[in-house]
Amino acid sequence: ALMFVIGIALLMSLVGLSPALGTFLAGVVLANSAYKHELESNIAPFKGLLLGLFFMTVGAGINFHLLTDNFLLIVSLTLGLIAVKAIVMMLLALIFKLHGAHKWLFALGLSQAGEFGFVLLSFTVHNGVIPADISELLLLVVALSMLLTPLLFIIYDKVIAKQYNKTQAREADEINSEANIIIAGSGRMGLMIDRLLRAAGFDTTVIDYSSERLEILKRFRLKTYFGDATRPDLLTAAGIDEAKLLIVAIDETDKISKLVKYVSENYPHVHIVSRATDNNHVYDLYAHGCRDIIRETHDSSLRMGRSAFEALGIVRDKAEKMIDVFNDHEKKLMLAVADAHKLGVPNYENEEYIARMLTLLEEWEPAVGVKMQAISAEASADK
Repeated sequence: ALMFVIGIALLMSLVGLSPALGTFLAGVVLANSAYKHELESNIAPFKGLLLGLFFMTVGAGINFHLLTDNFLLIVSLTLGLIAVKAIVMMLLALIFKLHGAHKWLFALGLSQAGEFGFVLLSFTVHNGVIPADISELLLLVVALSMLLTPLLFIIYDKVIAKQYNKTQAREADEINSEANIIIAGSGRMGLMIDRLLRAAGFDTTVIDYSSERLEILKRFRLKTYFGDATRPDLLTAAGIDEAKLLIVAIDETDKISKLVKYVSENYPHVHIVSRATDNNHVYDLYAHGCRDIIRETHDSSLRMGRSAFEALGIVRDKAEKMIDVFNDHEKKLMLAVADAHKLGVPNYENEEYIARMLTLLEEWEPAVGVKMQAISAEASADK
């Protein structure tokens, strides 16, 4: 990777372009390669040091006498730059249909001048495009715009985000339930599971972080507590110490993983049934200690497959047997490759996972196909 970066920098120098531009392009290429996670882990210990060194050199190059002599002009240019970029970003947000707080975050987060501006200014002065005195003035504008960026994020968090995110303005409810079943999330999955358990005579404690959804459920007289289920203090208040079962049905992948990891490590007596958003997430949850994982589209896909078999003339009980054979094979396959999964690395970039999966598919799939085709032939013979 270092040879690649240095090589591109030298090539850029040979053709009369900026070496810094070459290293920037090399970084973009490497960031989209199959080695990005390995590179990131190797570079991580030096990242902060190198960034600090870069900004120290920028700060050392600032002409503070020029700043004090032209303070109003430089501040005006900085605020003008931020305003123009924010307006352009806001227009782009509208074109690409970003709504609510997202468009403001997009506009304010990208309204400053980038650090590559320092490189471009140095390059333009070196090649006589602009005079050195104007470059020093623009250097101060770029630096000051970056200095103001944290302030823009503070304004976003304290003022703008609150106007859109009403869920954050509400305090968590006081939970007084004594149920030993906790359900995190009352959306499509959580609500159905809650109704199912209550119909069977079980008491549940349902926690959800959407005040809007809670108001809707209240109209149907469904008791749900407001709060963030990933907070340890809220879990304690919900009775996690005495709980037998935790059902994780919230939407966000990261929050699901965080909650499962925390409960698995601190409350091993609690049986966790967790929703998974995809195959990668299944392996992440497995690594965090959960063994009862439900992929949110898996069962519905199997049911649709069974309906497809029935539409092709296979009777219901035979179609279900075929689905059971395939489902058992799928479970064994996922367990067989689970230890090859690496947290934070997508499976399609994990060479060990791919190699093992291909080997097992070649070894196991034909036998599964034979079983399913035998059931199908049996169904045809019965006719």
